[in-house]
Amino acid sequence: MGIILWIVFGAIVGWVASLIMKTRGGIVMDIIVGIVGAVIGGWAMSFFGGAPVGGFNLYSFVVALIGAVILLAIVKAVSGKRSALV
Repeated sequence: MGIILWIVFGAIVGWVASLIMKTRGGIVMDIIVGIVGAVIGGWAMSFFGGAPVGGFNLYSFVVALIGAVILLAIVKAVSGKRSALV
């Protein structure tokens, strides 16, 4: 994917993940969470034998969303905060 698609994809995935995890962070944080979540989700899927994130489709969205939720859960556990990302 091109850089613009990664930003759009990251924003959508990060926004949905922040809704699921009930966090706040803004559009830039949503983009970062979405992109890093796609990397984490892709790594996890390839580790377990699945296909990594490969384009702008439903499978990649779900994989990236799983990674973003994992990332937000780790951040919440480390920071000890309940409702805010930062």
